[in-house]
Amino acid sequence: MFDNKMICEDTLENVVERGKAVGFSFLARLPYYRGLGLSMVEDIAVMVDGEAMPRESVRFSVRGRTWTLDQMETEYGDRWNFGEKAKITVLKAGGLKPGKHKIGLAERLRISYLPFVPTTKDLKELNVAA
Repeated sequence: MFDNKMICEDTLENVVERGKAVGFSFLARLPYYRGLGLSMVEDIAVMVDGEAMPRESVRFSVRGRTWTLDQMETEYGDRWNFGEKAKITVLKAGGLKPGKHKIGLAERLRISYLPFVPTTKDLKELNVAA
């Protein structure tokens, strides 16, 4: 229902530490109308220009806190609220080259009343500034 609103446009940027690009990030929304505890977000998969990024390189941040996807599995005290923009960071040496990139995002969410675990996807072409 909100799948085409997951990736926030105009938010793709390289993450720079000590003068070197160590990855990239963008903002994303939860495609579920009620919000979820972080332990109920089973996976966040990122693709760039058709290449799947390794799960262990993905970081999730909201309200000043950051987790790996493995850490989120046991985070019972925090949640991702509906409409809240989370920062998705992918550690990738050198970041992304300036220009347009096709960013894919797939979120696998455990919804308490569903007998299956849905995966919701979004794909957008975003630009990294030079």
